Amino acid sequence: MFKIGNIEIESKAGLFVIAGPCVIESEQICLDIAFKLLEIGKKTNTKMIFKASFDKANRSSIESFRGPGMEKGLAILEKVRKETSLPILTDVHEVSQAAPVAEVVDCLQIPAFLCRQTDLLAACGKTGKPVNVKKGQFVSPEEMKNAVAKIRSTGNDKIMLTDRGTFFGYNRLVNDMTCIPIMQKFGCPVIFDATHSTQQPGGLGTASGGCREMAPVLAKAAVAAGADGLFLEVHTDYKNAKSDAAIVMPIDWVENLLAQCTKIYNI
Repeated sequence: MFKIGNIEIESKAGLFVIAGPCVIESEQICLDIAFKLLEIGKKTNTKMIFKASFDKANRSSIESFRGPGMEKGLAILEKVRKETSLPILTDVHEVSQAAPVAEVVDCLQIPAFLCRQTDLLAACGKTGKPVNVKKGQFVSPEEMKNAVAKIRSTGNDKIMLTDRGTFFGYNRLVNDMTCIPIMQKFGCPVIFDATHSTQQPGGLGTASGGCREMAPVLAKAAVAAGADGLFLEVHTDYKNAKSDAAIVMPIDWVENLLAQCTKIYNI
């Protein structure tokens, strides 16, 4: 068991949710989403962690919106944390980002495309903060034990693993729910990313396509398969989201979805 902010994280000890916009678009949008998530968490008795990225370094196109950058982005995340008391999670892409980001947020996240980057995993581990590693679709669930070992080599055992589409299939991502119990065997809570799992990478040419309508289906299936937590990209104005607009979930869906998922989890 370990804590992310004031939230206890332990496998099989209650469903928790990581949710927020894909990228920081503005301070006000982040605050609006965070306060809504805080309300939903109270209504559904769900442990809630706010997420947003200050930089999306792996966008499909050079023209795509990437975010405000680390300095401005961390200032916004710090304000969200102060005003809502929600724990904060954000991505790091480079070794040099790990230490300064850890000073502000409660959990560091390693993107799927970087899940094998030894120096990045070690740098995040050395901060002592919890680390969430997203499983790349090019890596089997069994191979994620190596990412866990790299972080544990620093003395940090506060590790979570997230599946965000198990592998690439026919113009979409395919989910193998057996990867959830496989990765839990490494002694880490396992999270299922329901929104990114509906992504069609590069499906729009200069952006990724997707099918957000399938996210609730996958979320419920993952909880039934034993997932400890859910990862949801949500937005108050999803049609105008500046990143992942094809998959981001309308925030109005979240309360009902979590009510259903909690019932499944308790069963």
